[in-house]
Amino acid sequence: MSSTELPDHIETIEQLDELLSRPSPAAIEFMRALEGDISVIGAGGKVGPTICRLARRCIEAAGVKKRVIAVDLMPLPALEAIGVESRPCDLLNWEAVRQLPKTENVIFMAGRKFGSTGAEHLTWAINVIVPYHVATHFAGTRIAVFSTGCVYPLAHVYSGGSVESDPPAPVGEYAMSCLGRERVFDRAAETTDTRIIHIRLNYAVELRYGVLFDIASRVWHHEPVDVTTGFANVIWQGDVGNYVLRSLGLTSNPPTILNVSGPETFSVRRVARQIGERMGRTPVFTGEENGLGYLSNASRCHALFGYPSVPLGRIIEWTSDWIMRGGPSLGKPTHFETQNGKY
Repeated sequence: MSSTELPDHIETIEQLDELLSRPSPAAIEFMRALEGDISVIGAGGKVGPTICRLARRCIEAAGVKKRVIAVDLMPLPALEAIGVESRPCDLLNWEAVRQLPKTENVIFMAGRKFGSTGAEHLTWAINVIVPYHVATHFAGTRIAVFSTGCVYPLAHVYSGGSVESDPPAPVGEYAMSCLGRERVFDRAAETTDTRIIHIRLNYAVELRYGVLFDIASRVWHHEPVDVTTGFANVIWQGDVGNYVLRSLGLTSNPPTILNVSGPETFSVRRVARQIGERMGRTPVFTGEENGLGYLSNASRCHALFGYPSVPLGRIIEWTSDWIMRGGPSLGKPTHFETQNGKY
């Protein structure tokens, strides 16, 4: 998808969903070569429906026959309507997990972040016990595991961002439990022939959710924008989906690690001002930049899969217009300004 094929505005959820799940030619070609069906574990979250729709569209465009199985706690009728199989499952219940159909390919997305403070035990259970159940049941398969750049330490903007060879140093129990998730899958790879790739993501955005939505919403509503975490990386959620599907071809034993993000490290203050100009608002700021943030260097990802199809500037324009028109929100602030690991 080239920039000339991108709309100037996104006006409806249907248009947004179509764009988020639009398959790239490379993803279609990959799906034609991929053997086996696909399970998406934790398919009901922010990114899961996009992944399922995208996989279904890739399969149809490739002219192949594969099942896409969406696993979540509750049924997902909107996905069933487009040919995705919905399998309700309590992933904390081993007996329930072992009843799931075993597919050759798994995209693991189940996790808990927000609300972790005060309920750390539940965060650890979902981020560590659930991976153990899934890794045990799907032993011997290909698994793309959604992780997070929060397993790295905070990086200074001058560092260029964390790379895959940097040692993890998670801050806070959420980030520690995410490293625990990776380690559980690492153990599965060590003891079986399961092939794994850890997708360390910073940060997926779309028009109803994400760092840019949070900044733009605060500017529009005359709320202060916290610039303590003054720099960030983001990537269009549709590009994340295309990268993750193709990453099934990079699974390995021992596991592969791949940073997924956009190529730019942007200034929160500058982007807020850019949004303000578009909205006719003057941003109000709080805090002072300390140069630190969860910053990832995704150059390896871009070398493998190419640059994202939707550039940062276009996402900023879409998000600003969406908020000015009163477009809906998922109601899940990212708390991107947080540096103490408490969510």
